[in-house]
Amino acid sequence: MQAVLIIAHRDIEQVLSLSEILSTRFEVYVHFDKKMHVSDGIKQKLREKGIKFYQQIDVHWGGWSIGQVAINLMKEALKNPDISYLHLISGQDWPLQSINTIYNYYEENDKAYMKFFDATNVKKSGEPIIWWQKYYYNYDNMNRRTLYGKIYHRVSILVQTILRVNKFKKLGIELTIYSGSNWCDLPRDIAVYTLRYLDEHPNLLQMLKTGCFSDEFWMQTIIGNSNYKERISTDFHRYILWEKKHNSYPAILDENDYKRICEGNFFWGRKFVKPYSNKLVNKLNKKISKGQ
Repeated sequence: MQAVLIIAHRDIEQVLSLSEILSTRFEVYVHFDKKMHVSDGIKQKLREKGIKFYQQIDVHWGGWSIGQVAINLMKEALKNPDISYLHLISGQDWPLQSINTIYNYYEENDKAYMKFFDATNVKKSGEPIIWWQKYYYNYDNMNRRTLYGKIYHRVSILVQTILRVNKFKKLGIELTIYSGSNWCDLPRDIAVYTLRYLDEHPNLLQMLKTGCFSDEFWMQTIIGNSNYKERISTDFHRYILWEKKHNSYPAILDENDYKRICEGNFFWGRKFVKPYSNKLVNKLNKKISKGQ
């Protein structure tokens, strides 16, 4: 049995449709951002489909909160001893092949599929991403996307660089820091190991809680420093268009992406936002229903 874990922050109806499609084969667990309004009617529909849902955490972009949501969902799913594989997706994702095709690919599969790279010499937005764990941030208590948040980020990095702040040294972190994407597919044994390691290493958890975009570091760093590293596959079967489209980066997908999706070996796509993605979703649903 496999489980899909959905981290949702907008568009209740789309999340409901996504969950219903996946629940035909997968066990589905959904976390709704605390800022969302989930009506009694939606809750009833979820219950009728056997979809488990939670609304525990107020998620903030750049903060540890999204990593904590992933952990909570993983722990809930693993309470079921029959769950052998976990898929972590967002509420703006959509399946790109038939549900049975996706399910069968991962059945009896022991690989972890995720973006994975050494964070040491990588830059994003002009800054080394290793700083996002080496320095201290507070983005679960402020909006990183506001003008104030952007100014705070730049000033904080400048001051901490001048003061030679080194959180790794203070916390006794001697691991190679790896990064990638929060969205991944994990076999049960690797998921169990990852959660246990974090529980047993409070210094690493403290690093993540005071870091920036830590949801993109925690699984990769734990698995990458373990014997499970050799089972990581970076071909994580996700169609994500890394360009700006419809005023969004990564791009909001539309029907123009359909041909490229069909030509590739993709199982999950993101991101889907109404109304731009409506025609693409309709095409994909027809493809999925035919088992193509």
